[in-house]
Amino acid sequence: MSRAVLVDLLHRCCASCTGASLLEDSVSDSQVFVLCGNTYREKNGFVDTFLSSCKSVHILDSSSTVESLYRFKQTLDQLDLSSITVLTTAQGKEVLAHYQNLLFTAIYDFQYKQRPVDETCPSCRGSTDSVSPGEEVREEVSTFMQQLPALKGELTVLKSALIPDCFGHGFSTRTGGVSYIPTLSSLNLFSSCRRRDPVAVVMENRRRLALHAGFHPQPMHLVKVNHANDVWVLGKAEPESYDAMVTNQTGLVLAAPGADCMPLLFADPVAKVIGVAHAGWRGTIMGVAMATVNAMVTEFACQVSNIVVAVGPSVGPCCYTMERDQALDFMSVHPDCVPDPESARPHVDIRLANRVLLQKGGVLPEHIHDNTMTHWSCVTPCTSCHPENYFSHVRDGLNFGTQVGFLWIKQTNE
Repeated sequence: MSRAVLVDLLHRCCASCTGASLLEDSVSDSQVFVLCGNTYREKNGFVDTFLSSCKSVHILDSSSTVESLYRFKQTLDQLDLSSITVLTTAQGKEVLAHYQNLLFTAIYDFQYKQRPVDETCPSCRGSTDSVSPGEEVREEVSTFMQQLPALKGELTVLKSALIPDCFGHGFSTRTGGVSYIPTLSSLNLFSSCRRRDPVAVVMENRRRLALHAGFHPQPMHLVKVNHANDVWVLGKAEPESYDAMVTNQTGLVLAAPGADCMPLLFADPVAKVIGVAHAGWRGTIMGVAMATVNAMVTEFACQVSNIVVAVGPSVGPCCYTMERDQALDFMSVHPDCVPDPESARPHVDIRLANRVLLQKGGVLPEHIHDNTMTHWSCVTPCTSCHPENYFSHVRDGLNFGTQVGFLWIKQTNE
């Protein structure tokens, strides 16, 4: 397996000493990245034998460590590399580990090889740390991310005509963020150990969404998806996982993810209570939508007839198929949910299934904003049909991005 080798010349390391270590480690066939910084390069130069010993050398000499390491990650992604050997000192490992946690995910396998500092070498002995660990690294990374240009156009949010102005809400799209991985570009809002978008990028995307939508600097509380029907009532003990949340607290921003699955927003303008839910096919069949409504009624004395529901971007029956035995479960909700039941892989309308289940539970038909309500601006486009605007697991595979539906109760002075 091809590996990348990151040679740290910033943290009590010099080219001569580290070059010798590099030769000893026999990495002539690896992609070698030299983290040196522009001041080091200008002051010291490089050892010719060190550079000539490597098949491919990339010089990381940006003005800041975070910019150099971000360039490093971009090149790794272009080369489809994820195994990295880092040649550094104990001090370097301590510092670089902070950058690793913010700029990389568990997909990237880092192996640190530490060498002792040669106290007889004036360059190593005199080298100083370019940045302190911990909080200073986080601040440097955050500042750098804020300076990155938006990709794929301006940030855009869809809004439902059903949700009144006493609430803040919206459904995000994929434009206006900083994620550069093709299937995650650009406003991906979820970081996972199985994806290449790191925490720092996702947090910057969330910051930009919050500024655009008007809830910055409040954090966004995202449901912990389990593809089931558990509901967390904020203020009570938080479950290990849940696909829905409800609250009557002002200023708390609730959010549900989606990338084919439906982000659902629930609002009672009379009782001033809100809820969000993530509804995939399993959650739909298990009744997560009505579980959210029932929690609003039970916990906060809402009247079902006052609750409005907005259904966000999600995969439509045009693009979503299932195994026949699974699809037949939706036939029991309503025959129209499966337009071609005799097919080996029938198409399934999970949006319609949620509408039917909500209406059976007492939610008024006109209080559900989905793709059937054509007299309002659409908030329920098919995610798979519109790659320029939405992420889609069905279309993009496992390394898909995530958009969200978000909702909060405004303060009286907002």
